[in-house]
Amino acid sequence: METQADIALIGLAVMGQNLILNMNDHGYTVVAYNRTVAKTHEFLQGPAKGTNIIGAESLEQLVGLLAKPRKIMLMVRAGDAVDATINQLLPLLDEGDLIIDGGNSNFEDSQRRALALREKNLLYIGSGVSGGEEGARNGPSIMPGGNPAAWPLVKELFQSISAKTDSGDPCCEWVGDNGSGHFVKMVHNGIEYGDMQLICEAYHFMKSVLGLDNAQMQAVFEQWNKQELGSYLIEITADILAFKDSNDEYVLDAIVDRAGQKGTGKWTGINALELGVPLTLIGEAVFSRCLSAYKEERMEAENILNGPTDQVSTVSATDAIIKELGDALLAAKIISYTQGYMLMRAAADEYDWTLDYGAIAQMWRGGCIIRSVFLDDIKNAYDKKPDLANLLLDEYFTKAIDSTQQGWRKTIATAVEHGIPVPALSSALAFYDGYRTGRLPANMLQAQRDYFGAHTYERLDKPAGERFHTNWTGAGGDVSSSSYDA
Repeated sequence: METQADIALIGLAVMGQNLILNMNDHGYTVVAYNRTVAKTHEFLQGPAKGTNIIGAESLEQLVGLLAKPRKIMLMVRAGDAVDATINQLLPLLDEGDLIIDGGNSNFEDSQRRALALREKNLLYIGSGVSGGEEGARNGPSIMPGGNPAAWPLVKELFQSISAKTDSGDPCCEWVGDNGSGHFVKMVHNGIEYGDMQLICEAYHFMKSVLGLDNAQMQAVFEQWNKQELGSYLIEITADILAFKDSNDEYVLDAIVDRAGQKGTGKWTGINALELGVPLTLIGEAVFSRCLSAYKEERMEAENILNGPTDQVSTVSATDAIIKELGDALLAAKIISYTQGYMLMRAAADEYDWTLDYGAIAQMWRGGCIIRSVFLDDIKNAYDKKPDLANLLLDEYFTKAIDSTQQGWRKTIATAVEHGIPVPALSSALAFYDGYRTGRLPANMLQAQRDYFGAHTYERLDKPAGERFHTNWTGAGGDVSSSSYDA
């Protein structure tokens, strides 16, 4: 069988189809395959008709159509389906062939697969792909990691089909070893959860505290999108607020307030707990989705549980109030990215990855769901100081928080007075206030742990690492428990 194709893609859901069409547009010959053969035929006779895309009806045929070293990209459901597909491919491949997992896989699975395939002398890339179906078709953000020897095989292809920044740079660069690509995509998705929740809280505030209608809120989001808050999610929120159905009714108002999730935000929170990173805003975003699932209980509780009992004065929707709300949204959004970068730094230490944090910001600058104006400022911060410990310590972000925090605090206070939940906005502020506090009350916590469990503590007047135990009751003895950090 004649070898002619540059790459094969397995999985013809919308993301897979659009990536194939994108590759075809850029001059690459692609083999399309789906386990259900009829779906391959439908694709070839529909969206792919008139292109150079080749269909395969079996994995054997797919492998035979590829030029060596073979490059095969999987766009199948994360988990067992990826492993099953890899296992089916293994007997058909030769040393040096490359398997790419472009789905939303857990980074730990990518760690395992990269090592297992390396032992078989096969190359592996686990790549995050962001931008939804539109991004896949016209230029996504691509975050590849895995075996570094694989990168030269797909660098030109990936960078050609990826989104581009305003200066023409590709939103795709090598992330690092093993599961690092999927880890960065996981953090991206966690930040996406946070951004979406922050926008929901701003929407709720305008609707319930300021009494704005959809058209008025749409105008606010449209204006914000022209300023520092400019981002894909702000842009689509304005579109959503304006959209009406055939009966001239707002579609948004008919949607049930019960949010779904696919698990990547939860993975981000779990990993943050494992690494000891205070990823509070993203955690609250995940929990907010969980709380929304209690729809029936919430409707019952609304008729039983009381909110603020004091008379709360009406807040007028003045330009000043709207600006304060915008400041709160921007400040909390900065915290979301700050926490995400803290998690990536901790993961790099834990898993021995070398991550280019400025390059990651550039990868997110176009094509992806969290693309926003100030990603350029994040890139600049890390370009200036690659070992920057925390984004908040960069001059640009220090000044940004200084200029917005008054509105941030006032917005949260107003929401609390009116009984409007703003968990993401408020947890972000609590993190900021905790991070800027040189002495937190954890000394009391350590004393409590030592009192009931003899877990010991350090002293300010003694060398770091030297541990002490106090016999607080006079009856506890002087024997201490072992001490460790979980």
